[in-house]
Amino acid sequence: MVEDERRLADLLKDGLAGEGFAVDLAYDGREGLWLATENPYDVVILDVMLPYLDGNAICARLRAAGIWTPILMLTARDTARDEAQALDNGADDFLSKPFSYMVLLARVRALLRRGIRERPAVITVGDLKVDPAGLRCSRAEIPIALTPKEFAILHGLARRAGEVITKTELLSQAWDFAYDGDSNIVEVYISALRRKIDKPFGRATLVTVRGAGYRLEA
Repeated sequence: MVEDERRLADLLKDGLAGEGFAVDLAYDGREGLWLATENPYDVVILDVMLPYLDGNAICARLRAAGIWTPILMLTARDTARDEAQALDNGADDFLSKPFSYMVLLARVRALLRRGIRERPAVITVGDLKVDPAGLRCSRAEIPIALTPKEFAILHGLARRAGEVITKTELLSQAWDFAYDGDSNIVEVYISALRRKIDKPFGRATLVTVRGAGYRLEA
């Protein structure tokens, strides 16, 4: 845990220790970056506002170094911009101060269940490349123009390539939770994706698994 509010940091450390976690504590960004780089932690709890080096910079440097330890960011500023910046820098979750200790504990446990999975900047599935940050897609080095919804669905399939993804999961990937339209809209976008990423290249990588969902194969 990297947190410069010493009283809060010590309270959280004691609480987590009482739950059976071993916690290393850093009070500034430089020490926090060193600890997270040198040790194979299961989770990093990282404050944004830190002396010497802020949490966003630490997060970005860890990801650039290929360290994919799940990161829970803490901040005293509850704005959409702050949350977006943290997530764009590679954080896995975001919690605004003041927060409930029980919520923090639940989120730590959720990150532990998820585990460490490498998340490269560009997802490669066979000769198909999906760049989430740049919202770009290409196949055999040829750029493919996609609409935002098409890209969102392809990204959801690509990041779990080889797995069957349900229609409901793809809806939640491309539309918000309040969407109450026809779920068959997913089929329309799947057909459009096939016309763009498969048919021109003589591929059949976007597969329908009848009664279950869809799978993107290499």
